[in-house]
Amino acid sequence: MKKTLITTALLALLGGGAPLAFAQADHDAHHGGASAPAEADAKLAEGTVKKIDKAAGKLTIAHGPLESLGMPPMTMVFRAAEPGLLDQVKVGDKIRFAVEKVGGALTVTSLEAAQ
Repeated sequence: MKKTLITTALLALLGGGAPLAFAQADHDAHHGGASAPAEADAKLAEGTVKKIDKAAGKLTIAHGPLESLGMPPMTMVFRAAEPGLLDQVKVGDKIRFAVEKVGGALTVTSLEAAQ
């Protein structure tokens, strides 16, 4: 009975929806707050492959804005997260790609053909 009174008092103080809000905030923090496909699409930038250097594991991309990094459109060299990414493209391909800072270097972590 005492536990029920304490729980009821806490719910009254916090408001009925507060526990749900806390649970949702915890869930969002754990999962990034957005659905994975929507978040992945938002992070993909568009560009054109200008050069591929398989020996160095790098590719040069003329890209639009990199919103996730706050960068304007330009042409730059990126490290490939995995060598297999370089086999997926050829010079002149229009792509959508994700880029992250890994160990201080801008790194392409995924890419796909642009549609």
